[in-house]
Amino acid sequence: MENEVIFKLGPLALSLSILTTWGIMLFAAVLSWLATRHLDMMPGPLQTMVEGIVSALEETILAVEPVHGRQIMPFIATLWLFLIVANLLSLIPGLHSPTRDLSVTSALAVLVFFSVHWFGIKTQGLKKYLHHYLAPSPILLPFHIISELTRTLALAIRLFGNMMSLEMAALLILLVAGFLAPVPILMLHIIEALVQAYIFGMLALIYLAGAIQSQQFNRQEQL
Repeated sequence: MENEVIFKLGPLALSLSILTTWGIMLFAAVLSWLATRHLDMMPGPLQTMVEGIVSALEETILAVEPVHGRQIMPFIATLWLFLIVANLLSLIPGLHSPTRDLSVTSALAVLVFFSVHWFGIKTQGLKKYLHHYLAPSPILLPFHIISELTRTLALAIRLFGNMMSLEMAALLILLVAGFLAPVPILMLHIIEALVQAYIFGMLALIYLAGAIQSQQFNRQEQL
């Protein structure tokens, strides 16, 4: 499970996880271009599939954050789609999921961390957003800061731990049973990969919605 370095560009070492991540981004960009270059009122199979996925993601995001949902949708939807592809990648022989690498899951968690504050400040303004860290009492400020850091750490470790154990279990099954591995076990692998992508994306969505709505809750408490 070591993250081997494929080649180096000066001081920059490119690992298998980085190259796999770039490959997923390239695949997503090409697929998006193919799906949107000839949009039609009578959609073909690819446009129908993409519209269905976008509609489902939009409905889920608006259910959690109805006011500013469309504002955060590009970030959350991209995160969800990336994680689904990344988590399922290990099903292809010779490939590994980049989310079994702690550096990748840490980068995703840090991205969520900064996005939470970016959208919070964008919707409320810097002063109002920072004020919610002092509510209901300034004494709780250290606990708010610790909470922000620990939940980001938990986000990274949860996905890394689950995906690494999932991939190790799949390798053990293939070693013992070869390609005659029972189909139900492989189906469990797919379900677990999808569940982990859903949990990471949903937690990111809840954190963003919480940052956007924090000032609204404070105002309601003061009424």
